[in-house]
Amino acid sequence: MSSLNLSHIYKTYPSGVTAVTDFNLDIEDKEFIVFVGPSGCGKSTTLRMIAGLEEITAGELYIDGKLVNDVAPKDRDIAMVFQNYALYPHMTVYDNMAFGLKLRRMDKAQIDVRVKEAARILGIEQYLSRKPKALSGGQRQRVALGRAIVREPKVFLLDEPLSNLDAKLRSAMRTEITKLHHRLATTFIYVTHDQVEAMTMGTRIVVMKDGYMQQVDSPMNLYDHPINLFVAGFIGTPQMNFFNGKLVGTKDEVYVEFGLDKILLPKEKVALICNLEKYLNTGREIKFGVRPEDFHDEEAFLKVKSNPRIKVKVDVVEALGAETLLYCKTSSEYTKEVGENSSIDEDVSNLIAKVDSHTTSKIGEFIDMGINIMHTHMFDASTEVTLLARDEAEKAFIEELQAKREVEEAEKAAKLEAQKLAEEAKLAEAAEKLRIKREKKEAKLAAKLAKKEAKAEAPAQEPAEAPIEEKVEAPAEEEQK
Repeated sequence: MSSLNLSHIYKTYPSGVTAVTDFNLDIEDKEFIVFVGPSGCGKSTTLRMIAGLEEITAGELYIDGKLVNDVAPKDRDIAMVFQNYALYPHMTVYDNMAFGLKLRRMDKAQIDVRVKEAARILGIEQYLSRKPKALSGGQRQRVALGRAIVREPKVFLLDEPLSNLDAKLRSAMRTEITKLHHRLATTFIYVTHDQVEAMTMGTRIVVMKDGYMQQVDSPMNLYDHPINLFVAGFIGTPQMNFFNGKLVGTKDEVYVEFGLDKILLPKEKVALICNLEKYLNTGREIKFGVRPEDFHDEEAFLKVKSNPRIKVKVDVVEALGAETLLYCKTSSEYTKEVGENSSIDEDVSNLIAKVDSHTTSKIGEFIDMGINIMHTHMFDASTEVTLLARDEAEKAFIEELQAKREVEEAEKAAKLEAQKLAEEAKLAEAAEKLRIKREKKEAKLAAKLAKKEAKAEAPAQEPAEAPIEEKVEAPAEEEQK
């Protein structure tokens, strides 16, 4: 068994930067867990804390029910595969794989069995006598995996092991690592910034941002039911289309209005909206999300009356073989006056549709674009939390999360306002000091100037007569001498 429990884990560096905040996760035996997120989100830091390479600032880490916060990395029974392979260039593949076992003073015969078995699993038996410089990138990565496999650890930790490989090799290695997980039947924790790797490999995915866990779920649940705007935009390629909108209408007929377009929501969709009264006809802004694959331009889809449609102008067509991407402008964009000398930023294609490769849509055409309305998403524009629950049972959780985020947003706004006022007061105080200093300087200069002018204007005085020196005659005696 190799289960892990991370309870309220924090990582704060001496500089005061908090890399991971309140990380809570239970990992079951034989799971393939993927930490995914943009660079700097804390995923590698979390992995290194599990490995023991980073000290845990606060919280508790358990492996198989044993607290390991203060246990040395070598005693945690884990194996880590790094991004840069970290192979010894002067050793053969066999020696690189056997090195860790030799340090543990394992029997030579047992080492030989383990190394050859790992090489067989990874398909590198013929390379055992070679040195790393004679191997390709994919083969080196297999050697790094083999070095971890021979240890037969409780947990495998993989820190972006495929990021140095080309696209074709990455695809092949993804498959190999997935096969390896099934064959070894042990716990894998995998870190990546590539959401395709996360979706194809993980049994559960942990989406992270700025050191916080955003959502933990299966790949398809993350795709179909993102909890917030960040997860919705991060998962899926191309990313989800977002439109600023509002909910209008009546309780029986609810419309989502975005730009110059307005579409009716089916009652099944309306029933899943949390706190509908807070958004309906109140002017409160929402983000209306539609994935590129949920737009359709095929005639069969457009003929179904229940499928809503909008008018768009096709701006760019990208034929990818199996599918075609249409970059379009909605009515709110193509009705704008855009001059020939306008910049690219002003000429916006604000809709991406992933349609059939045999589409007949051409650049410059105005077409009807159908929407698979049951697969659309809605988020609060302020808190970025989803408005849609998966079912009635989840509504209470979503409403509680929305309320919590509203309080956090209010506190954040109050804090920012306090900081702004403090900065303004500080600037005002500095300006006042500068003004007083300037006034004193000006007053001093004015006094000096006035004194100089007064001295220049004063009448010239006649010089006093020199005193007449009386001649004193010397006494006769002195004269005779």
